[in-house]
Amino acid sequence: VQHTGGLPGMLSKTVMIPDLELGVVVLTNTSDDGAAVFGAVSQMILDSYLELDEFDWIDRYGNYLDERRKAGDSVTTQVWQDTKSADISKVNLSNYLGLYEDPWFGGIRVFLKDGQPWIQCLRSPKLIGRMYYYKANTFAIRWEYRQMNADAFAMFQLDEEGKAQSIKMKGISPNIDFSFDFHDLDLKRIE
Repeated sequence: VQHTGGLPGMLSKTVMIPDLELGVVVLTNTSDDGAAVFGAVSQMILDSYLELDEFDWIDRYGNYLDERRKAGDSVTTQVWQDTKSADISKVNLSNYLGLYEDPWFGGIRVFLKDGQPWIQCLRSPKLIGRMYYYKANTFAIRWEYRQMNADAFAMFQLDEEGKAQSIKMKGISPNIDFSFDFHDLDLKRIE
């Protein structure tokens, strides 16, 4: 039985093998870049207790995470390149501005700052960022707080007049931490 956990700057892993009455807890002060270490350390401890042959877990985890990071970085890089060439002049930004609310997450505000669209999550002060037009009715959000790899898409659903009625979100990077549950939000416009 195992479970991992993490916040910016911290990763942890707990593993229990009830048949051996064994529990292993690894706590680290690291970011996603250190995931190879916390995975390898826990696996090496388990291998030792299970009397398995030595295996180079650090290289295995390191190579896996490097490949995963590169793939995710290429997706994210392409999205930000696409926003640079997107033509926002055809978008009536006033149709997107306003307050939206998810029953669980609470309210968010879409507003203009220096003529550019921004989004602010009212209950999570670190989730404020500029919205860059991407395609159709979708914007890419670059959060001001850069300690988390959580830039996201905001996909607006429009009514027959072109006014936004709701927002669905999802992370841009395929490597986004699963705990950023943007895809679970169901933000509806409130007046």
